[in-house]
Formats: sequence, structure tokens, C-alpha cells
Amino acid sequence: NEDVESLDITGDVKKVKTSNKTYEAKAIILAMGATPKKLGVPNEDRFIGAGISFCATCDGAFYRDATVAVIGGGNTAVEDALYLTKFAKKVYIIHRRNELRATKIEQEKAFANEKIEFIWDTVVVDVEGEYGVERLKLKNVKTGEESTLNVDGAFVAIGYAPNTELVKGIVDLDEYGYIMTDDDMRTNIPGVFAAGDIRHKSLRQVITAAGDGATAAYVAEKYIDSVKK
Repeated sequence: NEDVESLDITGDVKKVKTSNKTYEAKAIILAMGATPKKLGVPNEDRFIGAGISFCATCDGAFYRDATVAVIGGGNTAVEDALYLTKFAKKVYIIHRRNELRATKIEQEKAFANEKIEFIWDTVVVDVEGEYGVERLKLKNVKTGEESTLNVDGAFVAIGYAPNTELVKGIVDLDEYGYIMTDDDMRTNIPGVFAAGDIRHKSLRQVITAAGDGATAAYVAEKYIDSVKK
């Protein structure tokens, strides 16, 4: 494995400097993805993989007949909660506001599900347990009141941060830091393409990332052929 240290991609020859060497190419596809946002509470890192998860579809089956919490209020959080009801006996949705940001149809599904309970106007301030997650320390953002919620696991769904540090100030980004492209994955720099969760788009799933990659590879090949002539 090599870590990319810097990029020089504005010229005709694109250069990628890693911890071992420098690679050169006529085209480059940026596919660094996005990283789930953390809660930022004291014991979070300690329990990642031991009760804290960022992927309900990956880890949900481990919580059969358990009590879990989903932190967030958008589509991902609600979809995760609905998915987890297939396994868990109880699912709490903890949201810092008093209403969800998810689509109306997803909200209706969640409100109708007897396994789901909502905890409004609340944030997680710490995670507790001996060998795994056992409790969440909560704080009501309106009253300041603190409480404890016993759970077997917590799924964090508060959004993603694009891994675009290396290209800030080089390619065009949207207000959230995602790379702007056209439908053919082209960025504002000739020969530089972007694919997957790192680019500005409405849906981020494995299948859409794979489609992005296929398109980017095809268009990049056409670009290389054009500059050879």
C-alpha cells in the first residue's frame, strides 16, 4: 500500500506523488470516496467496531433481538433504522432537531413501525461500556437535561465528509467539498475525472459509484486517445 502525498494534475502530464514514488499519466480518475462523520464524543473511537457502526447493512445482522440506536435524522438514518428493525427488537432514532429531514415517505414508514421510537432535540455526549457499547449519555439541546439510554449498539448516520483535501483549490468543489463534474465525470481540468462518493450527486450507493467508475474509465480512455493524435 502507498499513501498519496500530493497531486500535480493541472498540466498535460498528471503527477501523483506517493510515499514510495511519483507516478505520471495523461489522465487521472479521482476516487478517494467520502468518510462517515463521527459524533466527536470522548469514547467514540474506543467503541468503533465494538458497538459503534457506520453501516447498518454491514453490521445489522449482529444485533438480532437487541436494542440499538441510530443517530441522525436524514434519509440514511431513517433507512438504517427501518433496516435494523428486521433484526433488533427495539430501535431508537436520536435526532438533534424536533423533526426529520428524511423524505416524507421514509418518515411515514418509520412513524408506522412499532419497533422504532424517536428521541427528539437530543445529542449523544458520550458512549459507555466495558467491552462494548452498553449505554449512551444523552443531552437535550433545549433543556440541557442529561440522561442515559441503555443500548447494545449505536449506528451513526450524520452524513459524510468527502476526502478532497488533496484537490482543494485545484478542481471545482461544491459548498460541501464534493467535486463538481459533468455527466461524463469530467472535472474543470482536462484529463481529470472524478467517480464515486467524492463527486457532487444526489445518490451515493455502491451501484452508482460503480457506474461512475465505468463512465470515467471510458471517457478517460477517449481523452487519452484524443491527446495522442
